[in-house]
Amino acid sequence: MQHVDIAIVGGGIVGLTLAAALKKSELSIAVIDKKASQQPLAEKPTARVSAINQANIAALQQLDVWEHVQQDRASAYTHMHVWDKDSFGDIHFACDEMGSEALGVIMENQALVNGLSDAVTAQPNVQIVTAGIERVLAGPNQTMLMLENNDAISCRLLVGADGGNSYVRKQAGFPITFKDYEHTAIVANIRTKEPHNKVARQAFTPTGPLALLPMADPHVCSIVWSQSPEAAGALMNMDDTDFCNALSAASNSVLGTASLETQRVNFPLTMRYAREWAKNGVVLVGDAAHTIHPLAGQGANLGMQDALALAELLMQLEAQNKDIGLHKHLRPYERSRKTEAMKMIAAMDGFKFLFDGDDPIKKLIRGIGLTATNKLDVVKNAFVSHAMGL
Repeated sequence: MQHVDIAIVGGGIVGLTLAAALKKSELSIAVIDKKASQQPLAEKPTARVSAINQANIAALQQLDVWEHVQQDRASAYTHMHVWDKDSFGDIHFACDEMGSEALGVIMENQALVNGLSDAVTAQPNVQIVTAGIERVLAGPNQTMLMLENNDAISCRLLVGADGGNSYVRKQAGFPITFKDYEHTAIVANIRTKEPHNKVARQAFTPTGPLALLPMADPHVCSIVWSQSPEAAGALMNMDDTDFCNALSAASNSVLGTASLETQRVNFPLTMRYAREWAKNGVVLVGDAAHTIHPLAGQGANLGMQDALALAELLMQLEAQNKDIGLHKHLRPYERSRKTEAMKMIAAMDGFKFLFDGDDPIKKLIRGIGLTATNKLDVVKNAFVSHAMGL
């Protein structure tokens, strides 16, 4: 039997960010995951990437994590270009408008996890446990985790950082609101004839948005193409040449001809929102608490901000010698982060509604809105600032 103050279930970006953010505390932490967090990177970049905003990059730098990240698997993007394929709407963002060197970084998920894992493993207050969880036994003052390797860990606070299908959330009995976005995302890396010039691009088409995210190689982009299930099925059934031709048409051949660098992968898009994020002894962070549409690329950023906010609260409670497991003490985190998640979910729903389909009135509104935003510096800078997490 081992005892820790905090057991974090989930050794991905969000769970490890929480552990890293608690490095200056005296709280003992176990990060538990069935799969080892540290994994060798493939020779070529994979298509599993996240757009990490400047606010989270700054936090990783302050936590001495960024120096552990393999920099050749990260690509800073300095510009954004968003347009509506079927209207005159078009908008450009540039980092120098905000006095910054970049708007954010496109990062391979595993490269970031490896960097976080390196930093966290060096922390004296953290142990990494590679094992699945067999049972969760909740008591009045502590929670016991029975592991599949026959070990047991007890904790004062159990943190669910184990993704959209969270085992912790289910065991705690937190109800969720669920919505099918009626979109399927196709993800792959492509090689383009023209260089991306560190520009993150997004085209809105009648059947869904297409994002072209610049990778470290100036001719490689990661794509996230969200389509109706029928359209996605047709695209997945195409051979590579026909798929790339369809991709070029959807993006107005903005980067010239393209070829596939990786296989295509597709998955359905759903919104999940836990109606409760905390109770005595248990709290949720990241996708365990919320999943959103990827059209704004904010899922990982939202989860990392959850982790940073929870870490700040836990260190305050520790300094005040208060029980970190009491729901009433966790309520400030729950209230503030639920509000931020709901804002993002509402914004994504609004964007999806406005940019979905080929209704002529919607087209006019989109065109006027994007064009006006591009010309109004105050509004434009507010959008950029929000995208950077500032």
